[in-house]
This record gives sequence, structure tokens and C-alpha cells, in this order.
Amino acid sequence: MKSHARILVASAGATLLTGCSTLGLEEDYIGGAPPASDQSAGPLDPEGPAGDYPVVIGPAYTVNGVTYTPEDALNYDEVGYAVRDVDAGPGVTAAHHTLPLPSYVEVTELDEGRTALVRVERRGPMKGNQLLALSADAMAQLGIASSAPVRVRRVNPPEVERAKLRSGEPAPLRIETPEGLLTVLRRKLPEARTEASIRPAPVESPTPATTPAPERPTPATPVASTGYYVQAGAYSDRARADRVAARIGGQVYPAGRLWRVRSGPFATAAEADRDLARIRADGFGDARVVSED
Repeated sequence: MKSHARILVASAGATLLTGCSTLGLEEDYIGGAPPASDQSAGPLDPEGPAGDYPVVIGPAYTVNGVTYTPEDALNYDEVGYAVRDVDAGPGVTAAHHTLPLPSYVEVTELDEGRTALVRVERRGPMKGNQLLALSADAMAQLGIASSAPVRVRRVNPPEVERAKLRSGEPAPLRIETPEGLLTVLRRKLPEARTEASIRPAPVESPTPATTPAPERPTPATPVASTGYYVQAGAYSDRARADRVAARIGGQVYPAGRLWRVRSGPFATAAEADRDLARIRADGFGDARVVSED
């Protein structure tokens, strides 16, 4: 009898399930019909928020005798020198020795104070010990064309700005850094070092003491002579003017409370125009040709 009863219950259950299927009740599922067993979620959109994951830290590695240990430093804020990453593709991107990949940083160019949002995507620089290697688009947005002093500060930008950088578009420039803060940051800069400077210096034999040569008198401030000049800019800070002059191979001329930075003189306007193109390509877009009669 018990065996017969179990058979009846099983039969009734099968009949009930069949009825439910006939009525389409298998579609009464949270969120609609359940997905078929052979269906799977498609790939995540690389241009969406998931494009910032997974975040890679990576093991320690050595470049030019210096070992770098990547880490997830949330409050990273350093000053140093940036160079161009010749292997970078389009987009406002950078290579960094230790920051997570990807991560986002605000890079401030310490000569003029421009600040751009940059996406860190690679390890580097791999040919030196500079702080950062920037793509051509990043350098163009910052207005620099060669090695330059920079501040690198890790930030957590809004998704709309992350999306722009992931798609290869630049985010808007930040507010320019005030001169007072730039002065403080410049004082923290390490001395510029080349690959040769990080190699052990040869031991030299001691030399006999000699009488030091008399100091040369400081040259007088130059006075502009007749001809054409290319003026890169005029600055209220003499030290800043000196840095710009060294960068373009020019000289500093006093003008009241300002210091003008110029290259030249050139005998013809055509010669000055050629140098103007060079200086503008180096990031001084407001440079112009002036003449002294």
C-alpha cells in the first residue's frame, strides 16, 4: 500500500509540472525568463567604467641599476622631471615606475603652472630615472616639448573625465598653479641626472693643492642691440626668466619690473621667423618677433 501511494504522489507531481509548462509558468522568474544554459554574458565594454579594471601592481624591477617596487600609493605626490615616451600611442597617457596600472594623476608643469589630467598606463621611463614619461598628446596639452620639471599627484577624477581619457580625448586643463606654490615645488626638485650620473664615479688620484683662480666678475646685464629678436615671454621673477632663457638658448633683458626672455639678435626678419617656429614648437605659443631700432 505504501509503495502504491508513493507512485500516485510522483505521478501527480509530474502531472502538475506538465500543467505548469503548458500554462507557461516556467517564465514566472525573477527578472523574466531564465537565461538559456548555453548563454553567457558578453565582454565588458573597454570604454566603460570596467575599462579601469583589473588594476595591476606588478613585481619589483630594475632600470639602470635602480630597483622600483610598484605599490598602491593613494596619496602619491612627488616632483621630478618628465620626458617624452616615444613608444606611446595617441591619448593623454603616461608611464610611471610604481603607480598602479591604470591610475590617474594630475601633472603640473613647473615652469608655467599648467596642470593636465593624465592616465598612467605603462611602466617607465625605461631609459632613465626621470619621474614620468609622457605621451606626445600629454606633452602638447601641457605645452612642453622636451624634458621638463613636473609635479605628479595621484587623484580620483569623476567618471566623465576618466571616460574621455580612455577614449583618447583630453580632459579639460586644471586651474593654473599660483606662482607662490610653483616656487615651493621648484625648491623640492632633485638635481637633473643623466644616465652617466647614476654610474659609480671612477676613483681619482689626489692632486696637489693649487691656488684657486680668481673669481671672474659677474657679467653685466645685456642690453638689446639693433636687430630682430624672438621674445618667448616677460616675467616678474628673474629666476623663472633665467630658466626659460636656458631652455631656449636666449638671454634675459630688464624692462622695468619685468624680465624679457629673447633669442637673437637676427639680421633679418626671415631668420627671426625661423627661430620663432622653433621656440613655439618648444611650448612657448605666445612667442613673437620684435625689433630694436
